[in-house]
Amino acid sequence: MPTKPKASAVTKKVTTRSLVQMKQRGEKIAALTAYDFLTAQLVDESGIDVVLVGDSAGMVIQGHETTVRVTLEQMLYHTEVVSRGVERALVVADMPFMSFQVNADEALRNAGRMIKEAGAEAVKLEGGAAIAKTIEKIVGVGIPVMGHLGLTPQSIHRFGTYQVRATEPEEADEVRRDAKALEAAGVFAIVIEKVPAALAAEVSKSVSVPVIGIGAGAGCDGQILVTHDMLGLYTRFHPRFVRRYAELGKAMQDAFEHYVRDVKATEFPSKAESY
Repeated sequence: MPTKPKASAVTKKVTTRSLVQMKQRGEKIAALTAYDFLTAQLVDESGIDVVLVGDSAGMVIQGHETTVRVTLEQMLYHTEVVSRGVERALVVADMPFMSFQVNADEALRNAGRMIKEAGAEAVKLEGGAAIAKTIEKIVGVGIPVMGHLGLTPQSIHRFGTYQVRATEPEEADEVRRDAKALEAAGVFAIVIEKVPAALAAEVSKSVSVPVIGIGAGAGCDGQILVTHDMLGLYTRFHPRFVRRYAELGKAMQDAFEHYVRDVKATEFPSKAESY
């Protein structure tokens, strides 16, 4: 089993502060998701800046249709194994549905578990002005918070669709107001998902914290994708904003079928592969 990589003397740990500095000097932020130790280690060694332990695990790992059914205990588990594999990147853990919406005290307690028990370095909450007080409480005890606006997957039953958000003036204005509310509440960054590129670029310029886009155009301060999407592993749907950097799903299927043929034909194992 591979061990956690050792930090290089010339490799600087990514922090919430360094992300803000990246925005200030115009350096784009690269982020990906991870849910297990080996993937986290590979992603971290690639030079990624942020590793998000996303509740997208509910879809790409657990096989659910939405992220809503992911539990806090499941997120604690995934975050613990991911944090063990990351040395350089900032590890951010998603707060799953109903882990922060009940009240601010419960949200603080659950966020604290993500940091203390699972090894996350920050947490991510979906929502805008409505949860600003909760974010203030969490940030107030020293836990960094990343916001999430636009298409918020935990609200999919309210939206009823994964279509682009904020195409109408009223919702676009709400996104603008929410971004300002999150900034005032103390977030260190904001994910903005599946909104028009012009709006995302405007929001990025309007706040002092980094805005990391997913399906929100090139005008954001950085980009994030679900790793299983960009590797071609998750194939239930293929959003237009996902660039496939590999087709590992097909490669894996080919390898599995090859193995089955070899076993059936008694071509595996060979004498060289036997004791």
